[in-house]
Amino acid sequence: MNHDLICVGLTTLDILGRPINQIPEGGKTELIEQIRLTPAGTAAGPAVIAAKMGLETALVAAIGEDDMGAFVKDAMERQGVDVSMIQQRNDMPTSATILTVGSSGERPNFHAVGAAIMVDMDDATQKKLNNSRYVHWGAGAMLCLDGERGAEILKEAKENGAIITCDFISPGPHTLPALEPVMPYVDYFMPSMEEAMEIAGTETPEETAQFFLDRGAKAVVFKWGSKGSLYVDRDKQFRVPCFKVDVVDTTGCGDSYCAGFVVALSKGWDVEKACRFASATAGLVASGMGSDAGVVDFEETVKAMDTLPVLETE
Repeated sequence: MNHDLICVGLTTLDILGRPINQIPEGGKTELIEQIRLTPAGTAAGPAVIAAKMGLETALVAAIGEDDMGAFVKDAMERQGVDVSMIQQRNDMPTSATILTVGSSGERPNFHAVGAAIMVDMDDATQKKLNNSRYVHWGAGAMLCLDGERGAEILKEAKENGAIITCDFISPGPHTLPALEPVMPYVDYFMPSMEEAMEIAGTETPEETAQFFLDRGAKAVVFKWGSKGSLYVDRDKQFRVPCFKVDVVDTTGCGDSYCAGFVVALSKGWDVEKACRFASATAGLVASGMGSDAGVVDFEETVKAMDTLPVLETE
């Protein structure tokens, strides 16, 4: 089967609770409204949302041979994601994050590094990438695939006609070396504005966009929180505002934006409409708890794009 989208990168189990505005002292218990388990990460997050909206989507990821991994794999499969390329390891646990979602929607978290960082690529998986319409590359936490190895993989996929989108996670000293070799093969680089500026060492959106365009990206789409998103390529730039929703939890909003953008491109829409659709996707996710919340299907997301009020910012 040829896929519409294959997502490669970090896959974790998110354990979310809300509202958590403080940690109880000592061994005390505090009652909260909701606890959820969801697959998440730079690969699993976009994969679930894209599958919900009708794309034939697959996931390339690594999990442990444990109960957490079994849950992640089963949950992804139930959402319609092809899990045949998930790698299970018996030497490491599944990566997991505990998120303490506050009343404002912010989510201080605790992460246990696990098998996700060891995702790898064999020849059979490479062939499937080469036959996919879109590849979403979640850089920055793949010990086997970041940097030059990733560039080789994406170069081959690109030569076979794939459109490449790229994001990264957890900016640090390792991030730029992971990103620079793959940038020449990236059609749409889609980081958060804050994290992109941190990596680039720049002070303005324009400088930050130019930094990544100079390294080979064909276009940059910055996710910019309440300011919406900013699209920049070598010929044009524009900002698309975000939509006003009652925010429950911002977990996965960036990943869902990437998924919405790819879904819109797959429909033949122009990049400005794709950014608007991606913003609506992220807004729906923010209205629920967890990276798979809020989005029902493509039609309901179109309706949200057409009817949600725009959040006015300066």
